[in-house]
Amino acid sequence: MLDTPARRVVSLAPHLTEVLFHIGSGDRLVGVMDHSDFPAAAQRLPRIGRHSRLNIEAILALKPDLIVGWQSGNPAGDIALLETLGLPVFVSEPRTLADIGTLMRRLGILVGKPELAGQRADDFARGVKDLAVRYAGRSRLRVFYQVWDEPLYTLNREHIISELISDCGGVNIFADTAVLSPVVSLEAVIARDPEVIVGGTSADTLPGWVERWQDWPSVTAVRLGQVHVINADHIGRMGPRLLDGMRALCHAIDQARSAV
Repeated sequence: MLDTPARRVVSLAPHLTEVLFHIGSGDRLVGVMDHSDFPAAAQRLPRIGRHSRLNIEAILALKPDLIVGWQSGNPAGDIALLETLGLPVFVSEPRTLADIGTLMRRLGILVGKPELAGQRADDFARGVKDLAVRYAGRSRLRVFYQVWDEPLYTLNREHIISELISDCGGVNIFADTAVLSPVVSLEAVIARDPEVIVGGTSADTLPGWVERWQDWPSVTAVRLGQVHVINADHIGRMGPRLLDGMRALCHAIDQARSAV
């Protein structure tokens, strides 16, 4: 795709920013999207837009020799415009744990760091495998993963979090829904009676939905005190910290095993 390794890179998603830093290429970044807040060095980089709109003028002013984008997270029209303007654009859509390693390797090639990127990808795959070997064979518990509380949003089997739940020895109680991120009723959650309820948050305080679940002690997870909160940035971004999110999820489900 490129004749020489990219030296001026614009990242159009926080997880892509994290991956580039992770493979030792943070110094190549000249612009990033809003919410690119990890690692700390990313916070000092120029902002070139948000998920709903890219600042094309700002991107052009940075004179990038590579733009890395996110298929489902960037406006398709803006990506097409950048390509029309002759800028090299690499777009990815990681959906599985294996895809994250592949993304690391492909970006490593583009920035001239294939060896380090390959090592990072191997480390990530090894960490995932170690957790799966440790937890996947244990007694399987019914898990409700809560994305939002008003209304109640969850995720089906096609989302990577469902893969994490399975590898941690859990069963996603809404895996069978047709929509990737469906709205479900409180009655539906109660009927499927999860043994573990897990949700993410970026706040430093306990989110209010944890307390609201206490109004429904008939739900096994509530009755047993197995309503858990994990770092949303770890489990919600398709980057290296997803391994930390998986570790926290596995721990939450395993805690519930001792209570059931």
